[in-house]
Amino acid sequence: MTGRAALPLVFSLALADTVNATDAPPRLVNAQLQTRSAGAGLLPVVRGIVGSGSGPAWIGYAVPVDGGRSMCCWESVESVEHTACPGCRLGGRGAFTIGSGPGGPVNLEGDSTFVVMLRAEGGRIGRIRAVSWSCALDAGGLPVFWLEGVRPADSVRLLASLFKDDAPARSVIDGALLALSVHAEPSALEALLDAARRDVSAKVRGQALFWLSQKAGARAAAAITRAVEDDPESQVRERAVFALSQLPKDDGVPRLITLARSHHDPRVREKAMFWLGQSDDPRALTFFEDVLRR
Repeated sequence: MTGRAALPLVFSLALADTVNATDAPPRLVNAQLQTRSAGAGLLPVVRGIVGSGSGPAWIGYAVPVDGGRSMCCWESVESVEHTACPGCRLGGRGAFTIGSGPGGPVNLEGDSTFVVMLRAEGGRIGRIRAVSWSCALDAGGLPVFWLEGVRPADSVRLLASLFKDDAPARSVIDGALLALSVHAEPSALEALLDAARRDVSAKVRGQALFWLSQKAGARAAAAITRAVEDDPESQVRERAVFALSQLPKDDGVPRLITLARSHHDPRVREKAMFWLGQSDDPRALTFFEDVLRR
């Protein structure tokens, strides 16, 4: 590593869909590993560990990923193209490398599973990380409870419950929604749609809209468009406009043009024009030319 501070980057890239499902733990360093079964249900096992009153610990498990993705930590954007995926420091924001050869960086293109890591402390979950299964993890000397036999639908139910707790930390909201967005389990989309429509927190609704945009699809686009029209909070409506800009261009750009032309909220029109200007799409250029000719 260079002398500069490591820049943590998490990339979600469409990769080859090959099979690498496993209940085995990922490559762990500085960890006090314990293995437990969650075959009878994930939620009671997690609650039991969290409520045990012990010191800080990590709880982890693996589930199938949507489409095959690479989610790891790099020191810089430039290093992504020429550096194998290094490891992630669970307790911090930096990357690390554990060397070459056996146990060193591996090709993530074969991953069909990803790892959910929950940090338990003080009787509650305080942070959630989602990384590719092949990514090495530094637990910082803490206990790691690795759970086997986790059913993907149980994972969705657990994650959806965590951002509905009283005053969840921002890192819990962000981590839970990100993890839901990369689940291969179909009920994960339902959980994101429900959060975007009905969660009492504007922060949760706004973040759910962003992660829906990463899944794309007709239902996601419809939910985001509906939020622009119906959500009572202006910050969520503006977040929904940004989410539209993240959709595939053939879906997002026409919706943004419609908003920029005719939406009743001037802030929504302003945001739609801004993101159209960032799109580098010829349809956006034509729209701006039409506006200037009026």
